[in-house]
Amino acid sequence: MLQLAQPPLPCRPPWWARGGHLQTILGNYLPGEEPAFPSEPFRISLPDGDQLAGHHYPGETKVLVLVFHGLGGDDQAHYVRRTVSLARAQGHHVWTLNHRGCGTGRGLATKPYHSGSGDDLGTAFAAAREQHPDLRQLAVGYSLSANALLLNLGQGLPSPTAQPDAAIAVNPPADLGACSAAIHHGINRLYELRFIRRCRAAIRQRVEDGLIEDVFPTWPTMSLRQFDEAYTARAGGFRDADDYYARCSARHHLAKITVPTVLLMAQDDPFIPWHHAVEAKPSAAVHLHLEPCGGHMGYLSRDLPGHRWLPYAVAHYAQELLK
Repeated sequence: MLQLAQPPLPCRPPWWARGGHLQTILGNYLPGEEPAFPSEPFRISLPDGDQLAGHHYPGETKVLVLVFHGLGGDDQAHYVRRTVSLARAQGHHVWTLNHRGCGTGRGLATKPYHSGSGDDLGTAFAAAREQHPDLRQLAVGYSLSANALLLNLGQGLPSPTAQPDAAIAVNPPADLGACSAAIHHGINRLYELRFIRRCRAAIRQRVEDGLIEDVFPTWPTMSLRQFDEAYTARAGGFRDADDYYARCSARHHLAKITVPTVLLMAQDDPFIPWHHAVEAKPSAAVHLHLEPCGGHMGYLSRDLPGHRWLPYAVAHYAQELLK
């Protein structure tokens, strides 16, 4: 596999954030400063008529960092804003992208986004290449977007699509079936119900906006697999949830990646088993970083101001990939 220098500091948890659950929960709710930078809104037309909305933060270098959010989020999520801050600190241009119907993209899409939306990412890469042909592209995908990014990079899509010059994938659900099973048990149900609440709200918005008919039966206590069976698979063109999981799990395509890529995962992520990425035997273009602690996109450290290790690690690997 690709060998890059590790971040000098590991993620050493504070005493009050030990364990994957505390890392995940406190990492999401711990306050922190995310400086505001001037940005320009834009839209990207997709081949099926839907549109993506995003923001361009102008920079000075010859690098464009494209940032993609996770399930139920948008491009104003705290981890996206921190990525904007670290990229702008390095002088780079930044594009933040909302998946279909998310954030400022509300009302612009009838079809759903999902863990297999690597073709939507490809359309964004192509649009960025057309608008900024002289800029190198570094893509950063979080959680759901990390899987979609890896699917794009591993050529796991129905047809070829544009790719970035380098990539960082953080906590990808590389085996969707295993993740849907893991999130349905024990205390993980709290995360599952939170995701379901956000996903059902997104459906209600599209119905209220007159974009889709109210024909998808969902309920507050359903499982993520049941939601994918009832909505994601039907609206996304899959036979059922099993078909969606089989076709869109990035683990089947990690060995085919040729773009320099960092795959960052925490071994104590409560609902994304890390061993699937190892068992997939990623290609020589992939640097696999397994951090012992961090939870799901928490990564709180006692050694850094503000306790945020993830932006520190992403900034480090961005520099490594762009050398």
